[in-house]
Amino acid sequence: MDATAINIDQELDLRGEVCPYTFVKSKLALEELDSGQVLQVLVDHRPAVDNVPRSMQNEGQEVVGISQVGPKEWTITIRKA
Repeated sequence: MDATAINIDQELDLRGEVCPYTFVKSKLALEELDSGQVLQVLVDHRPAVDNVPRSMQNEGQEVVGISQVGPKEWTITIRKA
C-alpha cells in the first residue's frame, strides 16, 4: 500500500534518536492515538528502519509503509490496531 495515499494523524520527528529510543518514543506516541489512526515516524538511524517496524508488528500494530525520503532519512507509517 502506498503510504502517500494514507491520511496521517500524527507525525513524529525522531531524527537524531537511536534505538531503542526510536521504538520507545514511537510506542508512546501511538498510545495517544485512537484505533485506526496513523502515526508517521521520521528517523535517520538506519537500524531503526528495521527495528521499529519489527517491534511494532510484534506489538500487534500495522506497519503501512516504509519509505526512504532522503539520503539518510526514512519514514515509517504505522496504523494503530
